[in-house]
Amino acid sequence: MGIFEKQDISNPGEGRPRVDADRETPIDRWFGWNTKEGETDTLQAPGSKAPLNFVDSMDPANYVSVSLQKPMGITFEENDDETKGVFVVSLAEGSNSAQNGVLKRGDQLVAVNEVKTTGMTLDDALDSIISAETDSTKLLLFRGSTKQLYGPTGASREWLDEFIGNGGVEATSA
Repeated sequence: MGIFEKQDISNPGEGRPRVDADRETPIDRWFGWNTKEGETDTLQAPGSKAPLNFVDSMDPANYVSVSLQKPMGITFEENDDETKGVFVVSLAEGSNSAQNGVLKRGDQLVAVNEVKTTGMTLDDALDSIISAETDSTKLLLFRGSTKQLYGPTGASREWLDEFIGNGGVEATSA
């Protein structure tokens, strides 16, 4: 490409050779020049068989719980059509959820007052929150990706049912 030819800068990493994982720098990742397509999920820590970004959905430490009064100020969005379920998109500034300080964008909703919401449509999950008759509504959320919760390494239904039935994790605030 000559210096006067138009260059498409919409994807800065496009057209560049990918960098080997052992030579990757923070600048490579920032510009999108990181490891080859699809390899980010397969990078492993030395001596481990799990990917670096793996979050175990059967480890209670990867769940958070909050008890909030309505209106909560949480915007949820439905995962893809295959898995359903909902995740946190945003928290309204100054809302109960924002002031609580625990929830983060991307958290997967797992239960509302011990009612399992995994795999529900957005409407059904929101109905669970709306129909809760308690003063404070307890939300249990998984702090990981959709793939990690619903994919092949996700929590079994039995484990999740037992975990929710036992109350999940203690509700916290930051």
